[in-house]
Amino acid sequence: MAKTNRRKRHRILALIAAGAVALVVVLIAVMVWVWQRAPETPPGAVPPTTAPPGVVVPPKKPRPEFQDASCPDVQLISIPGTWESSPQMDPFNPAQFPMALLLNVTNPIRAEFGTDRLEVYTVPYTAQFHNPFSSDNQMSYNDSRAEGFHNTVKAMADMNERCPLTSYVLIGFSQGAVIAGDIASDVGNGRGPVDEDLVLGVALIADGRRQTGVGQDVGPSPGGVGAEITLDEIPLLNEFGLDMTGPRPGGFGLLNDRTYEICAHGDLICSAPKSAFNITQLPKTLEVLSGGAGQPIHAMYASPEYWNVNGMSSTQWTLNWARDVIDNAPHPKHG
Repeated sequence: MAKTNRRKRHRILALIAAGAVALVVVLIAVMVWVWQRAPETPPGAVPPTTAPPGVVVPPKKPRPEFQDASCPDVQLISIPGTWESSPQMDPFNPAQFPMALLLNVTNPIRAEFGTDRLEVYTVPYTAQFHNPFSSDNQMSYNDSRAEGFHNTVKAMADMNERCPLTSYVLIGFSQGAVIAGDIASDVGNGRGPVDEDLVLGVALIADGRRQTGVGQDVGPSPGGVGAEITLDEIPLLNEFGLDMTGPRPGGFGLLNDRTYEICAHGDLICSAPKSAFNITQLPKTLEVLSGGAGQPIHAMYASPEYWNVNGMSSTQWTLNWARDVIDNAPHPKHG
């Protein structure tokens, strides 16, 4: 037993070390970039939360009056964070990663509803983050994120083809929150796999593309923006497989009022300071980032210690929110 516990601790320490090394990679890239080029203009303004000018949201697809009796009324799609999923994972019994954050939502909610009312689907994808200065054999963040996006879109499109009246609830954490938010943006702006009225709600925990005023902030909301926005103007990162994609075009569009952002103070994934990479404040930047790297905030969303609403942790809040959304979801006819 003692040996098993030591092995578990070693694995946890290895993951923490990998995260710290990844941060060092980003810092090195930033220092090289700011040394070569000082920003000429401040970051751009927050984009609109409706469809961009010239983009016409397409009309809804024709729908039948009823769907097959095997179809659930609602599909809850859960997109895990980095190192919490794999391509081999069973989407209906995701036991491969028993400590994955969103299991605190999906396990209890699956037990509360019958299969005719709710199907819970956990997206299988590689969910990795490669350190380009190591031989860790991990998939790059770019490729991992793209795989997660593709697999989620396919799951939704397949369900919509088979069950055109089924509604959707999306939840995501960290890398999974970026993916869920990107899909919410596409759906809300008429670019997604399903019509926007079928997506009943979206909850994003530690979204790397979070912006103030885009979506609905829940509870104690810190300043700053997601790391993918703060680091957007550093093209050097793209060569390392770390493309920072910046703001979402059109925000969440028609899903803006149904998309909820949860971010803890001090979590630099979702609340990187706006001035973090200003060349005139580089020493302060390094101080802020190195201090954040030593805190376990990003890994503690199941605890109320760093983020809570009335004593509820982020996963408890998300569970209650999802339950209410599903309780009030439409009851399509079945044939």
